[in-house]
Amino acid sequence: LVARISAHTNAASIGPISSSHCVTQTDFAIMSYMIVSIPNKEGLENFSPEQSYRKLQNAGACASKPFADMFKFEVPSLMVGTLDTLMQLSDDMQKTDTIIEGIVRKIEKTYIEISRSGNPGDLKIGEVPASRYVQSFAWDYAKYPNRRPLKELVALIAGGATAIDEEMKQLIQSYSDKQIALGDAERNSNGNLMTVDLNDVIKEEHMRKVQLYDTEYLKTVFIAVADSQVESFLGEVYAIGDNLVGYGGPDWSTDSRNLGHPVSYGDQVDRHGKRGSPVVPGSVQEVLRDEDSVLFAVTILKGQYEAGYFEGDEYQAGNKIDFVSEFSKVCRERRFIVREFEYDPELCGKSAMKITQLTTETDGMRTGLTRWSKNQYGEAFVAWMHIKVIRVFVESILRYGLPPDFTAVLYKVKPGSEDELVKALDVALGNDQDAVEDDDEDFHDFVLLKFDP
Repeated sequence: LVARISAHTNAASIGPISSSHCVTQTDFAIMSYMIVSIPNKEGLENFSPEQSYRKLQNAGACASKPFADMFKFEVPSLMVGTLDTLMQLSDDMQKTDTIIEGIVRKIEKTYIEISRSGNPGDLKIGEVPASRYVQSFAWDYAKYPNRRPLKELVALIAGGATAIDEEMKQLIQSYSDKQIALGDAERNSNGNLMTVDLNDVIKEEHMRKVQLYDTEYLKTVFIAVADSQVESFLGEVYAIGDNLVGYGGPDWSTDSRNLGHPVSYGDQVDRHGKRGSPVVPGSVQEVLRDEDSVLFAVTILKGQYEAGYFEGDEYQAGNKIDFVSEFSKVCRERRFIVREFEYDPELCGKSAMKITQLTTETDGMRTGLTRWSKNQYGEAFVAWMHIKVIRVFVESILRYGLPPDFTAVLYKVKPGSEDELVKALDVALGNDQDAVEDDDEDFHDFVLLKFDP
């Protein structure tokens, strides 16, 4: 039915870890485990679970073959269902296993990156480290009833893990957004006059000498100029945007007889016959300077009304042209930055208060996410281990048949001994003839599941 179990699950990519988060203690070294099951029957000969256990111990965890430490591994009696269900489940289980492992790895990575210790050894299942939980695994019958159909049981476990993953994504996104907001606030408070929050640097004494306008026709804008461009700015400021404003109208200089009479109006006048800049002559005022830049206040025409006109008997209303946005665009093309700023004495210093608030909120979210990671790591890890147990059960039934009669153990592989252990198991538990004829290194005559918790 199923010739083998391809069991070396790929760990989810968890990204690089900074050197400050590296853990060198041997207690937290990556552990490698193998779950192996064999039938309690060979031909016509039956074996007790204890005999099978000793056979597995002699195969790779004894004095002559010290490749691993071995532990008994509980696989509960689960509802088998139909053969088609088991085969479909076998195909789906590896994907489910990989997905849940990815969730475990993401929680682990998140904890390492945001916790102050950066120590993965802080992550436990309940009160015990992952290694002890794996080595003394016991099925949680209250959480995952073993008499439920296997398909429902897998869906229950996978659904719980997926819910954890969705919650983690939301928490990480919220924390990331808060970090970005804090970073932006800090940059805005530490830059030069071209980027800094002007409410933090412009004081009342600076504004006493500045004449501000914000009327129907005029507006004072603040322009930050790099120190190296100040001379250029002052030389051309009254020509910036010299094609924006239409100054055309009736020419009274050549014929003043109709001066004051409505002889030319509306669409009879070419307002754009003569163009110029919206900058009000003599309005440039220096507000503040620092080492890199200078801030000027410049008063400009706020906008212009395009006259309406008649189409037959129907009047078409004119449009209001906004000069502020167009003027800002022209300035930006010349590397003069129009700052969006409205002076308000009550806002002075509020940027520093905002940074303090954002820092407090970010630290609180970091603490909460750290605590959440510690709690949910255990939940996700428990789900992952139960999925592995179901995989062992399903593959053992498909391999050895019904009724379920097999013994499973857990090998904790000693460093560098994985290949030797697998070879020893193949020799002790496999069919030599099959091993010679089969060139596939992943094929074994027994169920074998490898993983690194």
